[in-house]
Amino acid sequence: MLAQIAQFLIETVAGFFVFALLARFHFQWLRVPFRNPLGEFVVTVSNWLVLPARRIVPPLRQIDFASLVGAWLVQFAGLWAVYSVHGHDFFAAPDLVGLGALALVDLLRYSLYLLIAAVIVHAVLSWVNPYTPLAPVFDAFTRPFLRPIRRILPPIANIDLSPLVLLVVLQVLLIPVAYARGLVAAML
Repeated sequence: MLAQIAQFLIETVAGFFVFALLARFHFQWLRVPFRNPLGEFVVTVSNWLVLPARRIVPPLRQIDFASLVGAWLVQFAGLWAVYSVHGHDFFAAPDLVGLGALALVDLLRYSLYLLIAAVIVHAVLSWVNPYTPLAPVFDAFTRPFLRPIRRILPPIANIDLSPLVLLVVLQVLLIPVAYARGLVAAML
C-alpha cells in the first residue's frame, strides 16, 4: 500500500514537471506565443530547470533543447524512483540505458497526449468562445498538424472534420508507442 502511494505521488509530481517542460519545448518548436497566461505559467514552472540547463545544452536553430533534456531527466528520475520503491536496483549500465530508453519513449507518448489535449481544447474553444485569449495559443499549437489534413479534407458544410481525423491518427500512433514502451519495460 505504501509503495502504491509513493508511486502515485512520484508519478504525479514528475508528470506535472515533464508535461510543463514538454509544453515549453513544443511551444518554442511550433512558435507558439508565450505572452499569455498559459505560456507564462509554463515558463514560470519550468525555469528552475531550463535556465541552468541552457548553460550546458545550447539551443539549436532557435529550438530550446534544454527543456527537452530537462523533461527527459525528470522522467528518468521519476522512473528510477518508482522502480526503486518497488525494490528494483538500478546500478548496472544496461539497466540505466533501458531506463533512459523508457524515459525517451514516455516523452514521445506524453507529446502525443499534449497534442491530443490541445486539439480537444482547440475544438471546444472554437465552438464555445473563439475569442478567448487562449484560442491563439491552441491554434498555433495545432495548426501545423491540422493544415495537411485540411488540404485533403476541406470543411464539409462549414464543419471542419480535421480535428477528428487528427485525433484518430494520434490514437493510432499511440498504439505502436505503447507497444514499444512495453518492449522496453520488459527488458528492465
